[in-house]
Amino acid sequence: MRNQEINIRDPFVLTENGQYYLCGTRGKSFGQWTGGFDVYKGTDLEHWSDPIPVFDSAHYGLNRSCNWAPELHKYNGRYYIFATFEQENGNRGTWSLVGDSPEGPFAPNSDGPLTPEEWFSLDGTLWVEDGVPYLVFCHEHVQITNGTVCRVELTPDLKRPVGEPAVLFYGSEAYGVPKNEENHYVTDGPFLYRGKNDRLYMIWSTCPPTGYYQGLCVSESGSVKGPWTQLPPLYTKDGGHGMLFRDRNGGLRLTLHSPNASEQEHPVFFRVEDNGERMDISG
Repeated sequence: MRNQEINIRDPFVLTENGQYYLCGTRGKSFGQWTGGFDVYKGTDLEHWSDPIPVFDSAHYGLNRSCNWAPELHKYNGRYYIFATFEQENGNRGTWSLVGDSPEGPFAPNSDGPLTPEEWFSLDGTLWVEDGVPYLVFCHEHVQITNGTVCRVELTPDLKRPVGEPAVLFYGSEAYGVPKNEENHYVTDGPFLYRGKNDRLYMIWSTCPPTGYYQGLCVSESGSVKGPWTQLPPLYTKDGGHGMLFRDRNGGLRLTLHSPNASEQEHPVFFRVEDNGERMDISG
């Protein structure tokens, strides 16, 4: 399969042993009741295997109205997926799943959401700092109007949160972005990356009337705790919910989905230049 033939949102790539593992939200109906997640294997970021099912959400009672944003991480010798599902109370939250291979099968690792059960939360990403794992996630605008990006410490086994979440920034802080058409400030898809000069970056997305875009910010302290300063966005052409990774040759890459229209989305890849002060798409 080629990139244009793969209908996923929220693409995420794990590079290991010269192999790329691509996962994302199944594109049908914006990832609602889609039954879980797949992985695609490839070596050139253009040609991929057929989808390999790695998590059956129906088997675990999680095939509700969202099967969203799987992120595939290697942590302490095992593989973890962080993904968003609907809770029994109707709110959304991020679970951790675990497996022994990037090709699965994966099973629930956390007993429930790692995000507060009373919140509408989504798009949790793993960040490990000084040996401490954190979940960085979004508290949704649908519940609080001005969406936020938050962090919460996790137990070392990634099964439970430690303490209460802390707000890192608000959607209204986005660089030059007005409210969306509902007068809300959207936050989604955070991903952290340690760049040159030990700069800690976060990319994240928002959706103003001008179209979905890929935002960028930097931590002034070099820590996940911030404070975070918003920079000009990486991409503004109807694409977002991306992540950064190193390719097989050590080059820095960005992948995101575009366009942001149901059942038309596919993964797009860009080279990224990190000059030690900020990052920019270079081709």
